[in-house]
Amino acid sequence: QVQLVESGGGLVQPGGSLRLSCLASGSIFSINAMGWYRQAPGKERELVATIISGGSTNYADSVNGRFTISRDNAKNTVSLQMNSLKLEDTAVYYCNAAGLRLRGSYRYMDYWGKGTLVTVSS
Repeated sequence: QVQLVESGGGLVQPGGSLRLSCLASGSIFSINAMGWYRQAPGKERELVATIISGGSTNYADSVNGRFTISRDNAKNTVSLQMNSLKLEDTAVYYCNAAGLRLRGSYRYMDYWGKGTLVTVSS
């Protein structure tokens, strides 16, 4: 059983900062990629940032230069430091673990957290 639990969402003023964290728990052997996605009201879920086990990162153009993703492979955690937040960053942010392999298994699965709300408002 794998669980992804996000934390760190909340209300912040434009220009402010927040840090999101996600912990993947369970009998995990490895995770290929971890990332953050977001879904604003009335819009589809979109990629924010991803990071693979080797450390390479990928960012959406809209957050590049403002957000920084990092992960701790040993602890199965991923974080998203969000700076210079804008009104349009308001969304539910979801943690994703892609290509997760459980101990004793050769299957690769994708998992999602339940999301954490980030509201940017003055």
